[in-house]
Amino acid sequence: MKEFEYLQPKTIAEASELRARYGKAAVLFNGGTDVVIQLRENLIAPDYVIDIKKIPGLNAITFSKSDGLTIGACVTAGAIAADENVKAYYPFLADAAESIGSVQVRNRATCVGNIVNASPLCDTGTPLYAMDAVMCLESARGKREVPITEFITFVRKTVLAEDEIVTAVRVPYIEGAKGVFTKVARRKEVDLSTICGTVVKAGGEYRLAFGAVAPTPVRMPQTEALLSGAELTDALIEQAAKLARTEVKPIDDIRASKAYRLDVVEVIVRNSLRELR
Repeated sequence: MKEFEYLQPKTIAEASELRARYGKAAVLFNGGTDVVIQLRENLIAPDYVIDIKKIPGLNAITFSKSDGLTIGACVTAGAIAADENVKAYYPFLADAAESIGSVQVRNRATCVGNIVNASPLCDTGTPLYAMDAVMCLESARGKREVPITEFITFVRKTVLAEDEIVTAVRVPYIEGAKGVFTKVARRKEVDLSTICGTVVKAGGEYRLAFGAVAPTPVRMPQTEALLSGAELTDALIEQAAKLARTEVKPIDDIRASKAYRLDVVEVIVRNSLRELR
């Protein structure tokens, strides 16, 4: 591991200034479950590591029906899975957070870090995609909000500028929304997703989001349009399951074949819609 200078800013403004000053020579450090591995395996070799965990306000979860759920950048997966409001109003997000790694990992890993890492198979990504979550970004130039569906642009790539920090992710509240999160992995515990998916029913609308089936997590607009306002008959569920597999572009890799992933997408959609019905 290459030597680096460890920096611990106390404010977002200070962290943003350090980001702007050092640019690509610096890496942000939050939970560290991805960064530490990348450092140890020499996948990254920064001159500076900027630890944001001591910045006030970034470790809070807040909820109201008017403002929705706001998850600070330093909130761990374990805290999300245990939060009473998350379990009551976004149980599928709690399930996704609970599926990450081991207890030890969940007590370090953060939801925002999971998204910023921009892996196609990020477990908390599909519930957030399905709920039209928004990433809250801040720099010395000001604040901006980016829909999560626009935030991740490719594998390990986001729209985050070199001087910006993600301060939170905001999830809208939808009265009566119900959802199903499904993770398929090679092992029952402590494994990355072979495929993960979330299907949400919000009023008469259905939202489907999947991970590990394209370079980024994806929504399924054609399948959503087919289901919108319709009664979930067996025939419609079958039609939706078949259509969903045409909206993804999985690859063959070490975890699974393209053909397997296509079959699993179909099964997840079918089972999720049956459960929601």
